[in-house]
Amino acid sequence: MIAPPGQTRAMPVTEATQAGEARRAAVALASDNGFSESAASNLAIVVTELATNLVRHGGGGEILLTASDEAADAALDILAVDKGRGMQDVDRCLADGFSTNGTPGGGLGAVRRLSHEFDLHSEPGKGTVVFARLYGNGRGNGKRLQYAGVRLPLGGESECGDAWSVIAENGRAAFLVADGLGHGPLAATASRAAVRVFRGGAERNPADLLQGIHLALRSTRGAAAGVARVDVDSGEVRFCGVGNTSFVLAGIGPQQQMVSHNGTLGHQATRFQEFTYRWKNGAVLVMHSDGLSTSWDATRYPGLFSRHPGVIAGILYRDFRRTRDDVTVLAARFATGHA
Repeated sequence: MIAPPGQTRAMPVTEATQAGEARRAAVALASDNGFSESAASNLAIVVTELATNLVRHGGGGEILLTASDEAADAALDILAVDKGRGMQDVDRCLADGFSTNGTPGGGLGAVRRLSHEFDLHSEPGKGTVVFARLYGNGRGNGKRLQYAGVRLPLGGESECGDAWSVIAENGRAAFLVADGLGHGPLAATASRAAVRVFRGGAERNPADLLQGIHLALRSTRGAAAGVARVDVDSGEVRFCGVGNTSFVLAGIGPQQQMVSHNGTLGHQATRFQEFTYRWKNGAVLVMHSDGLSTSWDATRYPGLFSRHPGVIAGILYRDFRRTRDDVTVLAARFATGHA
């Protein structure tokens, strides 16, 4: 089964034959998203190397595949996630020809070379998460804003009831995470309606946007949602949330939970209060549905919040997912040194 656009497909990889299954799924996604032949070939190599490493070095894990739902920016994100022995020396493991078990090695080195964006986080005894992004045009996009997410349905469901969306321009960006009530197709209908309103007016302030979403969801089962607008130049984040979604600032000292009011958009929502927070260089915005536990603590992962947002999302998914619900986790940061 191929996941819908923007929805993640998780594939267990505990034996060598499953590496081929992951490769075929990735190539099919690449075809659906207009990848060139050479880009699809590179993607196949990347997924095969990462899946094979999960079996050889990680004791098994998961490959997560997420296709961009931005038609003008076709990309595929790959996360290789494990709780294995981890890496004692990351730089050495990235060197071509390095191997810990007598194989030719060079797998991670090849992945890094073929990917447009690449990063990893590994802790001895705790496991590894590797993130790779490839663009269908073979070039990458060079955008100042970096973001990546994981969005998975409850086991047994074909559609995820959560949704997220990002609209960015220069040093400004707007973010939405919506969690349709319950799970399955009806929850997905509600969260997609929230995305439509958001994308039709992301220049509006967060409180106005949430009120518009509230009106649009009256014919649905409803949703929880939050909207944040980041302006790097002014150093501010403006946020409004209703219901049980979490928006957190991390990476710049103690993590800060943004305030969301009780209610269900589309049904019972009476307070649309906007809050303003400081945005500092190096900040990471982490957004997630209640399919992810709120008990995560950035201080437990030294150096993690300086990594690519895809790695951050992968670690939080790996360690804090609640298996009884849909799950979405999205991380974003503005890269420094860009025009």
